[in-house]
Amino acid sequence: MKNALHAFLILSLCSAAAAGPLEQLRRGRELPSAPAPGPAAEEAAAYLQDDSRYWITTPAEDKYDRTALLEAGLDIVEIGKKTVSGFISKDEMDRLAGKGFIIRSRQTIKEYAKKHLKDFPASDAAYHNYAETAELLQTLAADNPEETSLFSIGKTVEGRDIWCLRINPSEKGETPSARPSAFFMGNHHAREHLTNEVALGLAVHLLSRKNEPEIRGYLDTLDIFIAPMTNPDGAEYDVRTGKYRWHRKNTRINPDKTVGVDLNRNYDSLWCKAGASHYPNSDTYCGPYAFSEPETQAIKKFVETRPNIKTLMSYHSYSSLLLYPWAGKDTPVENMRDRKVFETMAKGMTAFTGYRPQQSSDLYVATGDTTDWAYANHKIFSFTTELEGTTFYPGAAIISKAVSKNVKAALYLLSVTAEPYKLAE
Repeated sequence: MKNALHAFLILSLCSAAAAGPLEQLRRGRELPSAPAPGPAAEEAAAYLQDDSRYWITTPAEDKYDRTALLEAGLDIVEIGKKTVSGFISKDEMDRLAGKGFIIRSRQTIKEYAKKHLKDFPASDAAYHNYAETAELLQTLAADNPEETSLFSIGKTVEGRDIWCLRINPSEKGETPSARPSAFFMGNHHAREHLTNEVALGLAVHLLSRKNEPEIRGYLDTLDIFIAPMTNPDGAEYDVRTGKYRWHRKNTRINPDKTVGVDLNRNYDSLWCKAGASHYPNSDTYCGPYAFSEPETQAIKKFVETRPNIKTLMSYHSYSSLLLYPWAGKDTPVENMRDRKVFETMAKGMTAFTGYRPQQSSDLYVATGDTTDWAYANHKIFSFTTELEGTTFYPGAAIISKAVSKNVKAALYLLSVTAEPYKLAE
């Protein structure tokens, strides 16, 4: 779709000093303002006619209620003072009453779409689909051969490569390195397309400013990995028809013919003990067993074969939060020194984004989480950023601000990656 992509990159990389990362991403593609819902929203809503999910609001006094709702199959999207709202299948909604929950309001996903779809894939041309993401990464690698290499960390359910850009002038491809490493991931959840743009924006920023002293210092001392789209099957499924589907999971076909496993509940960290669903139709379905999915298996192998990884960032959306372990336990990180590092890093990053830093389980307990697994098994200081916005599909106008703020936060993370424990002194 983007015939001018290569030309746009050449222009952006040559004029980095004059423009920030978002202006570089904008060149060669127009970023429209988010239009008001109109005929496109009506058309997309009609497409959801046979989708059995509902958007509901139900009382939830605290994180324990929220955790129980997750286990009952509710995909919690928004948290109010004493309520939560999110998606749930009709069958699971009907079972909620038997578990003591009262549904305050409900609407079909079709009705929800009419009110909340702010844009439409045809208008969201600024977002990168899978092919465009791969092309952009390939162009960045080709235009910066001394600093970068590009490789696949594994295949998806449908056989797509999970591409990872490595920024390291010394070691290339999958060659081991003794340098301290930072790992950035996007698009664990299919409908969270803004996360892909933030990860790509970080890559463009680092390479377009590679000769500036601060950036050069990171390139010469760190091993930086960026995997912008870790659930490409799900991301493609979400937009395949030109109509958003609000799809969260990968595209595994379950025994009951429902689609997908929630990759961020599929890691082997107290897998499916709390805050995840055993119902395949649920958006928070944890899978038949830990690491059952090729996407999470690929990330597992990637992390396990790189003991030099010191920091990890997984981008999600939306709610303007910066989360750190534990997600799966209702207790703080036991090691007080590590806890101080987590808290200090979180405050350092949110100074640039304006997001709220907090322990993940303060929202609700959710097991099988990426960051819990990375920290518990490999002592990596791992974070989840929940990007800004009020919907999963906020339109193209939000990209510039989200990338700009989160690139600054990522640079802070790079600045402490070499020696995280200095923050505990």
